[in-house]
Amino acid sequence: MLAIIAAVGRNRELGKDNRMPWHLPNDLRRFRQITSGHTVIMGRKTFASLPKLLPKRRHIILTRDEGYRVDQPGVEIAHSIPELFSLLDPHETNFVIGGGEIYRQLLPYCDMLYLTVIDGDFEADTYFPDFDRAEWQLIESEQGITDPANPWPHRYEVYKRISD
Repeated sequence: MLAIIAAVGRNRELGKDNRMPWHLPNDLRRFRQITSGHTVIMGRKTFASLPKLLPKRRHIILTRDEGYRVDQPGVEIAHSIPELFSLLDPHETNFVIGGGEIYRQLLPYCDMLYLTVIDGDFEADTYFPDFDRAEWQLIESEQGITDPANPWPHRYEVYKRISD
């Protein structure tokens, strides 16, 4: 199964200059909890933005750059969507974690969306793709805790693709 996990502003903002424009430690903990033990799929810019490899996760970078190499154990590279799918176990949950172009390319293949929607307007140069909500069922919605460490009001939403 393929799932997307993302944090977005109210206007689908994802980030600016390869960084998230907010800091929500509770959302980062939720991300870690949901993705631990699974494969995470990302573009090379998202990979470059990570401070280190994400523990307890298999990393796959999707890039069209045939010359792109990573000299780190535990990181695999796919240069096309068919190549990516050949690396995935369809019986496991595989999480797409960004960036914008990777979300756009893989959204048609995803069965689940795990979104953190932050109630704010942010300056951004990268956006989450617009998706047809008629194709998705909201199966979970929970208000996130706002406190001094997590100052942005936010909610966690989980969507499941509606089967034909």
